[in-house]
Amino acid sequence: MNGLLVVDKAGGMTSHDVVALVRRVTGERSIGHLGTLDPMATGVLPLLLGRYTRLAQFFGQAEKQYTGVIRFGQATDSYDAEGAPVGEPSPLTLDLAQLRALASRFSGPMDQVPPVFSAKKINGVPAHKLARAGAEVAVKPARIVIHRFELLALQGAEASFAMHVSAGGYVRSVAHELGQLTGCGAHLAELRRVQAGPFTLAQAIPMDELKTLTPEQIEARLPHPRTLLPQMPCVTVDEQVAGRLRNGMQVNLPEYSGASLVKVFTSPTELLAIARRVAGTLMQPMVVMG
Repeated sequence: MNGLLVVDKAGGMTSHDVVALVRRVTGERSIGHLGTLDPMATGVLPLLLGRYTRLAQFFGQAEKQYTGVIRFGQATDSYDAEGAPVGEPSPLTLDLAQLRALASRFSGPMDQVPPVFSAKKINGVPAHKLARAGAEVAVKPARIVIHRFELLALQGAEASFAMHVSAGGYVRSVAHELGQLTGCGAHLAELRRVQAGPFTLAQAIPMDELKTLTPEQIEARLPHPRTLLPQMPCVTVDEQVAGRLRNGMQVNLPEYSGASLVKVFTSPTELLAIARRVAGTLMQPMVVMG
């Protein structure tokens, strides 16, 4: 099965658990997810299946949108509800307006320190593995952009929020840092990803439903190949040109001379390659699907 599948991840599962389940229900062994979701988080998790796993490099910088809940009064070592408490609990003394004033600092470009318990790699090893092994972990700050961070309501010590953040941004870190600003500590209590790049919850198949579908039913619900990577125009080539691309050779695609990258099809639905403009109308295959 070749394509992109969007699932609505359930809480309590790792992203690897989701991949394993999709392997079972589809029979496809080659599967990779686009952007890890923490076990407690739910929502949009896009998966590449079969030969489409070769396209992962083109999805790497997708922005994400979330909703969730921040619980004030206690920090944790993982910055979320699954971590161990850090320090003593302290009551929240600020109202919603005061919290919103502090939250307004989290806007635009900034350097963010990812959580120690994260998938960020240090010398090729995920930080969370080093942390759980008791090693001292120094995670380097990353440049991110927060397009929107809005506290929607406050009930007791819990604030609901919405966030739109660039690739590489950690909502947990924002919750933790906001807690530091309040003086009482905070951690992420709930998180739901409502959009990843162009993929939304409206397209996502809930995990419980996915388990009931046949491979044929799942394949029928995959987005049309021409709608993927919409920033790249599509071109259909004949078999002669396709043969050159399969052999890694450059070809002329005059109708797309202005595009830096194009999707090359051999039929309405059969994606053959992603090609890169070399000069003029000359295109070089970057990825060949087979």
